Amino acid sequence: MDGVSTVPGPAALPFAELHLHLEGTLEPDLVLELAARNAVELPFADVEDLRRAYAFSDLQSFLDLYYANMAVLRTPQDFADMTTAYLARAARAGVRHAEVMIDPQAHVARGVPLEAVLEGVDEALSTSERDHGVSTALFAAFLRDRPESEALDVLHHLLGLHAPIVGIGLDSAEAGHPPSDFARLYDRARAEGLHLIAHAGEEGPPQYVVEALDVLGVDRIDHGIRALEDDALVQRLVDEQVPLTVCPLSNVALRAVDRLEDHPVLAMLDRGLNVSVHSDDPAYFGGYLDDNLAALTTSLGMTAGQRARLAENSIRAAVLPADRRAALLAEISRQER
Repeated sequence: MDGVSTVPGPAALPFAELHLHLEGTLEPDLVLELAARNAVELPFADVEDLRRAYAFSDLQSFLDLYYANMAVLRTPQDFADMTTAYLARAARAGVRHAEVMIDPQAHVARGVPLEAVLEGVDEALSTSERDHGVSTALFAAFLRDRPESEALDVLHHLLGLHAPIVGIGLDSAEAGHPPSDFARLYDRARAEGLHLIAHAGEEGPPQYVVEALDVLGVDRIDHGIRALEDDALVQRLVDEQVPLTVCPLSNVALRAVDRLEDHPVLAMLDRGLNVSVHSDDPAYFGGYLDDNLAALTTSLGMTAGQRARLAENSIRAAVLPADRRAALLAEISRQER
C-alpha cells in the first residue's frame, strides 16, 4: 500500500499525524540502501526477501524485526534520510502537521550517540515546512520493557543536550509493563514543561489507560482501543475528551483486531470519543495515513462527515501554535461546505 490511495479524496482534508515512529518508516529499499552504505550484514538476499519478513503474528514478532533493522542507522545522514523519506511520503498522504517519535534508548544501546540521532532527525524536521508543507514536532519515546532508571538517564542526557523535543512517550512491549512503572520519568518530564503521551490499551488492559491518565498525567493516549472493555472508562474518556490516536492497519497487522471490518474506530467516533487515525509504523504495517483512510472507506464505509471529524480531532489534539491550528481547522471547515 505504499502508493497514494486510489480511493477518491480520503486525505484531501488537512490531517495531523500524531502517532508515528520514525524508525517504523524504514521501507525495505531504504533498509538495504543504508545497510550497503554502512557495511551492515542483514540476513536477507534482496528487497523481496526482506519484504516477506514484514509479516507479523503479534507485537513482539514485529518488534524483533523493528529493532533488528535499526542496525542500519549509524550516522546523522542515515537519520536525516529516513526522516526526509517519511516527510515526503506524509505530504503526499495529506499530512500537514506531523508529531513524530524516536526511540533514543534503542540507539544508545547499540552505541549510536544521541547527538548523531538528534542531528540527523532535526536536519530533516527543520526544513520540513519549507520543503514539504508539513510542520513538525519531535517526541522522545521510552521503552517500557527497559528499566525506568535507564529512561531517566537518557532523558537527563537529552535535556543536557537541549534536544529539540516537545514531549515524551512510552512504547514497546506493553503486556506486563504498566504505565505506573514510569511515574518518576513522567514527573521529571512534567517538571521540564514537556508534553506527555503514552501507549496504553493496545495489548494491555483498560487499567493501563487509567494509569496513563491518573499516574502519568498524559495529555493523550496512543492506541487505547481496549478501553472499550470498560464502560465507565469509555464514559470518562468521552466526558474528558481525551485524545486517542488510533492506528487501524497497525491493529490488524498485529492481530489486536482480527479484520479491518471489525475495527472499532468509527464506532468509537460515533460514541463521542475523541479519536483520530494514524499510521504508527507504516513501512511495517502496509500503509501511511492515506492508506488507513482509504481502508476505512472501503472496509467500514467511512463517510465524508466522519472523515472530517477525524481530521478536526487530529488538529485539535496536536501540539500546535494557536494560529496554525486555527488556519488548519478553517481549511477543513471551508472544504466541508
